[in-house]
Amino acid sequence: MANFPTHIAVGTIVSGALATLTLAADVVAPENLVAITMAGVLGSVLPDIDLQSSRASRIMFGGLAVFFSFCVLFAFAEKFSIAELWILWLGTLIFVRYVLHEIFHRISIHRGVWHSILAAVFVSGATAAVFYHVFGRHEGVAWLAAGFMFIGYLVHLTLDEIYSVDVMDRRLKASFGTALKWIDEKRPSHTAAMAVAAIAVMFVTPSTKTFVDGITSQNLWVGLNQRFLPDDNTWFGISTSPKKLVAAPGSINSGDSESTDITTGSVQQQ
Repeated sequence: MANFPTHIAVGTIVSGALATLTLAADVVAPENLVAITMAGVLGSVLPDIDLQSSRASRIMFGGLAVFFSFCVLFAFAEKFSIAELWILWLGTLIFVRYVLHEIFHRISIHRGVWHSILAAVFVSGATAAVFYHVFGRHEGVAWLAAGFMFIGYLVHLTLDEIYSVDVMDRRLKASFGTALKWIDEKRPSHTAAMAVAAIAVMFVTPSTKTFVDGITSQNLWVGLNQRFLPDDNTWFGISTSPKKLVAAPGSINSGDSESTDITTGSVQQQ
């Protein structure tokens, strides 16, 4: 399988390319773009969370420990004394980082259900829910982050599957077919549990209407198509032609263009 640096590097490149398209489309505020991009990078290493000795697993549970410990701290800040809050905060931190980490790895198997598209659906739904309910982001932003997470997750699974092919020796390794799969057919109970989790998380996700309206907007794709290459083949402002550059009518840079704001679902004049 691909190693941790490879997953991070490729995940960052893919997420960066998606972020560039998102920025060019002007569908989300720049301050949200960093968090959304990081969701994609996180997704590119998340499938290895079930590998106990992996950096991805240690980083993930370390991050979850910090996140939940502060959630507990803020939730009980007005109810307990400082000494009690310290105990709650530290107890939650240790429980998630070490106890929950150990329990998780006792019941999970590497290249099991977490290495499946079903798991990608679950973590993407969870991402949308966290962005909406915990971070307070707009529903359109929440689902955009979920989309980045889903693509990052698929990038990881695809890379591992590619590394299962020994091109030089022209053979398939024993791990071929275990990385990119819909479900874990060898462990039906794990698949059933993940399916239940994926369905359950959808009940707490925000509405998808704004997100769907935004990415299916004709103006969005027309604008991206017009901005994909420089006008008159002028790269980085360097042109061999003395002709004045004029944006095409309806382009994303012209005065009468329209863009769909994914945070509101409205069509804006620019």
